[in-house]
Amino acid sequence: MNLWQEYKRPASISEAIQALTSASGSVMPIAGGTDLLLDLKQGRHAPVNTLIDLTFVHEMKLLEVRGDELFIGAAVAVNRVALDPLVGTHAQALVEAGNLIAGPQVRNTATLGGNVAHALPAADGTIALTALNAQAEVASPAGMRRMPFTSLFAGPGKSALDKGKEIIVGFYLPLTKNHQASCFKRIMRPQGVALPILNCAVWLEREGDVVKDIHIAVGPGGPIPFRATEAEATLRGQSFTEETFALALEALLGQAKFRTSARRASADYRKHIVGGLFKDVLDAAWVRAG
Repeated sequence: MNLWQEYKRPASISEAIQALTSASGSVMPIAGGTDLLLDLKQGRHAPVNTLIDLTFVHEMKLLEVRGDELFIGAAVAVNRVALDPLVGTHAQALVEAGNLIAGPQVRNTATLGGNVAHALPAADGTIALTALNAQAEVASPAGMRRMPFTSLFAGPGKSALDKGKEIIVGFYLPLTKNHQASCFKRIMRPQGVALPILNCAVWLEREGDVVKDIHIAVGPGGPIPFRATEAEATLRGQSFTEETFALALEALLGQAKFRTSARRASADYRKHIVGGLFKDVLDAAWVRAG
């Protein structure tokens, strides 16, 4: 049984939207295909009539500074993201996340947009982008629009976008200024290409010994990528001390909705280890921002 019947390669965003909306039967956009093709082959995704290959869309392959923002096209390979000096300067957490996604061969093929579109609440690239306060650029028959990054998600493995009409074009990240920095780390089982038990990303701005601003993301902390907004509020405007960290951790534990996964870890275990991971990431970002 064929997994798809038609395969199209548009060269522009307008051609891609036209191909999506005019396709007969079921249709899916594809870039690296490292998730989608496996799902199709292993029966976790229904056969698709038409695949729309986005890797030939020039706009979606760009990685560049635009004004006071860094733009990363959704079809940029994860390995290119991890190695690019612009990303290293302005989004260190995303570099660290990219280097932990699967293995080198997969990273050379998998795309950042695909990592996001798969809509897993603990995807490494997704958690980093959440902490970096990214915005997504989305194309549809109505045109292009920007949207807050976390509004792309409807639940575990469920995108809020209509994949038959909409595509993620890319992501916009604020450029890093003095005394701003980010960090990403995860805890995983030491076996082959391990999936994360828990991951965490922090972006912060410091002013002397005070946390001027901060974004905290933890995965999986809920059904969609989780921003620990209550922990952020606890730290924002406060001196960075053991006491303020303890209050922030208490706030994070009170807001996060950790779940049990048979393949990864129990909710109780995640609650037990999140404090150490959060502290390591926060300390690293704090030192970098100094």
